[in-house]
Amino acid sequence: MVTPLRKYFFLFFLLCVFLISGCDDAFLIDFTGVFGTTDLDTRWKAHNTFNLLSSDTRNITLGDTYSFIVVTDTHINNGKSWGLEKLKDVIESDSDIKFVVFNGDITQDGKKINIEKFIQITKTLDVPCYPVIGNHDLFFGNWKLWEELIGSTCYRVNCGSTTLLILDSANSYLGAKQLDWLENELKETGDRVFVFSHVNLFMGSPVEVMAFTDIRERGRFISLLKGRCDMIFTGHSHIRHITEAGGITNINIESFLHNSIYCQVWVTKEGIRYEFKEL
Repeated sequence: MVTPLRKYFFLFFLLCVFLISGCDDAFLIDFTGVFGTTDLDTRWKAHNTFNLLSSDTRNITLGDTYSFIVVTDTHINNGKSWGLEKLKDVIESDSDIKFVVFNGDITQDGKKINIEKFIQITKTLDVPCYPVIGNHDLFFGNWKLWEELIGSTCYRVNCGSTTLLILDSANSYLGAKQLDWLENELKETGDRVFVFSHVNLFMGSPVEVMAFTDIRERGRFISLLKGRCDMIFTGHSHIRHITEAGGITNINIESFLHNSIYCQVWVTKEGIRYEFKEL
């Protein structure tokens, strides 16, 4: 007779075999990475290190009317980018697009070949490109590669009357140091504030469990941004859902890997609008 514990263990074993041997290599995962990626405190020590973004890139002028693109969960794998290069055509056809944010899980596993592929693509786009770290970018202990090739996972971009705040939620939390930093940065911002972080704040469906693990931290986060932030952009769950919290629109974008979807945002004096498009 099979005990319930052995039954569940056997089912888990079969699932592991399926993931490792039966799926496309784009979906393979690092099981040690799933349960414990590089610690946030380690990454925080490099929060003023910039190896990809120059000072000029982090201080740009946009004006009152502009557009930008947010794409998430690209999961570049073994140098394969799943058509991400086509963003160049979109940007060249629309002069209002001033920057692109890659909102985490840029790579499948954080390997050098995949980070370098991402950097290669950004150099073809002719607009500033802002990377956000995701949990997959830390898999297999590859944080040091991100630090070496990209740098900080938490930073600010000044765009005249607009402020962009990039946050590190790759471990499904932000941590006290990062929230203290956010509180200080919010003391002086542009009229428009956009926040970008990988892990989704809220569940998109009753069966989805991939979201912020500490609701108290989420409460402080929303409280800090209330009345000071226009939109929050997240990803991670590969599901599109839009939530209002604290008067802030939280847009969770589906994965580019599975859907070739990106979100384009237009900002004018009259307001903000957004649209999901397929590349």
